[in-house]
Amino acid sequence: MMLGPLAGAAAPAAAQATAAAAPGAPLGPAVVSATAAAASSSSAGSLLQTIFALCLVLGLLVVLAWFLKRYGPRAPAGAANVRIVGALNLGGRERVIVVEVGEQWIVVGASPGRINALATMPRQAGAEAPDQGAELAQAAGPAPHAGSFAEWLKQTIDKRNAK
Repeated sequence: MMLGPLAGAAAPAAAQATAAAAPGAPLGPAVVSATAAAASSSSAGSLLQTIFALCLVLGLLVVLAWFLKRYGPRAPAGAANVRIVGALNLGGRERVIVVEVGEQWIVVGASPGRINALATMPRQAGAEAPDQGAELAQAAGPAPHAGSFAEWLKQTIDKRNAK
């Protein structure tokens, strides 16, 4: 570690003055100030070195986290046979979601504290394949079974409320 030119010259002078003084004799003001200057500059350099090392380690952690997020292990794209067909917000935090699992659709009610399977039905014939784009779906217009699902959902909710 390199100290300033004055501190470097003051340190040997302070050491010589301390060695020349008698063991029980009080030190002079010049010796005390030179020793304090050397100690304060040494501690300031040590503090800067510690802060630099801390910033370097934190920066390395941020880079490592980014690298793992970007290039880390991923699940195979075709492994999951689950997709969301549609969802409807019922309130601030409640939703009804239609999930396709294999050849079945599961109607799921989701709220902050619970998730319930409301109904299970076979996959609708007019449903689009998972690999079709949103542009094709918009060009085709609404799905032919959209009205029947809405009616079925309304009837199911009415049945549950009647109990």
